[in-house]
Amino acid sequence: MFKTGLVSVTFRKLSPREIINLVKQANLTAIEWGGDIHVPHGNIKQAEEVSKMTIDAGLEVASYGSYYKPLAEGSPEFSAVLETACALQAKTIRIWAGNKGSHEADERYWDKIIEDTIINAEQAKQVGISLAFEYHGNTLTDTVESALKLIQAINLPNVSLYWQPAVNLPVEKRCADLQQVISYLSNLHVFEWDGWTPLPLEHGSENWRKYFSVIPYDEKVHYTMLEFVIKDSPEQFLQDAKILKMLVNEYNFKK
Repeated sequence: MFKTGLVSVTFRKLSPREIINLVKQANLTAIEWGGDIHVPHGNIKQAEEVSKMTIDAGLEVASYGSYYKPLAEGSPEFSAVLETACALQAKTIRIWAGNKGSHEADERYWDKIIEDTIINAEQAKQVGISLAFEYHGNTLTDTVESALKLIQAINLPNVSLYWQPAVNLPVEKRCADLQQVISYLSNLHVFEWDGWTPLPLEHGSENWRKYFSVIPYDEKVHYTMLEFVIKDSPEQFLQDAKILKMLVNEYNFKK
């Protein structure tokens, strides 16, 4: 089952209240709150206030988009991230698989990321929270093969993978990669780019129909969340939201 949402870091210059109002206007369901600006790691008061605002507006907290990067300089402490996620009432914390590409990392680096994630996942499990890796370049999830190697080595039910279309890969390859990680799929970041140039989501509607068609329907909720809009434009976001809702409704109805 798909639900719609927005990644709050799409609009770093807007306040949480402004983002909530925009998501309500777009008639989306949920927000992934970012840990850098809107709900800073360790700011429990802010997390509680944003959680209340979100729920009072009839929206869901899709996840906590943290910038926890094990072994990376400047990464927040996981204890602060977890405490903030609890105050936010998030059921999933998005984390990063370090800050080295899979081909740069030696086995010692891999082992440390795996060990760190297992320890953190056990702590998160105690409070009913899951962890999900950002699917991203310059981390251990920069290819489908490395993402599978990591998630299978960790092998815990509350550790999963986000997915987003990798830049500069053909659509057919992206679909094939998505097929391989479906068993570990959490949420999806939705955007359309031409290389590194953002496009209106409408330009990629057929591509996203193909991506969605790969994912079997079940009762598990996958939040499909808009990320990146042209020139950080609220007006473009509202147009993209219409396309996302159309695509998600097609998926949920057909299944």
